[in-house]
Amino acid sequence: MRVLGIDLGSKRIGLAVSDTEARLAFPAGVLESRGRKRDLAALRELVRERAIGRAVVGVPLHMNGRRGPEAEAALRFAGELARSAGIPVDTLDERWTSVEAERLLRTTVAGSRAVKQRTGAVDELAAAILLRTYLELSPPEAREPTAPSEKRPADDHGPHEDHD
Repeated sequence: MRVLGIDLGSKRIGLAVSDTEARLAFPAGVLESRGRKRDLAALRELVRERAIGRAVVGVPLHMNGRRGPEAEAALRFAGELARSAGIPVDTLDERWTSVEAERLLRTTVAGSRAVKQRTGAVDELAAAILLRTYLELSPPEAREPTAPSEKRPADDHGPHEDHD
């Protein structure tokens, strides 16, 4: 089963996809954000095309772990994606993914060219880092597809979310 990693942004949505064994994460481009309805439709199509069985959405918590408006929006988006695409969607703290992505891109010659040549390089790399982290933290059985009757409710955001 493939897993989709999503790094939400106001202008772009970074994407990453795992291999079929859900062990490795690969950058998969960016989606230019065109509003919630269109973004969800584009992601539904991606889920169908690539046989995605589960997704993880990054939640940008504050440094103290509290949720701000962006985190709340990401949690709502995760629930909407689960309902819209018909797959389980988990969430994961993404505070350091963009920082790590920018650092990685700056430390390589090819990376510095990629940043200059491609808008969204940081976004898709951040999604890959998020997905890699999720795959490393999730037990293998959590990455197995679930039957439609076994899907978690949309308000359950997975084992990695702190529900205060």
